[in-house]
Amino acid sequence: MTRRVVRDGQPVFTAQTFAELKDRIWRPKFDRYVTIEQRKKLLSDIESSALWVNVPLTIAGATYCRDAADDMFIHAALAGQATWLVTGDNDLLCLHPLDNLQILSPREGLDEFERMSPTPR
Repeated sequence: MTRRVVRDGQPVFTAQTFAELKDRIWRPKFDRYVTIEQRKKLLSDIESSALWVNVPLTIAGATYCRDAADDMFIHAALAGQATWLVTGDNDLLCLHPLDNLQILSPREGLDEFERMSPTPR
């Protein structure tokens, strides 16, 4: 899905949310799925294609999630006027929907992405 988003969509990041992605992507649990080189390329592609946002204080001051550390993802999505927030985090998924923001699991996000922008097989 990430490759499709980078190719056909536009991910939204803040410096803080991108730092979180970089921290997570190097974890050993991903070694069996994605090589180090693939991760480097993915981060580079995401960094160059992302919509980078600064979160205004009016958004940054709002609390949404039972895990306050996860609010940064909602803040980034709202600041970037994103349609979806795709996550595997149950603390975020339980908020679906949040105003106009659809909070989707990776599977749901992929299904929606394919429904909206089908590619020939």
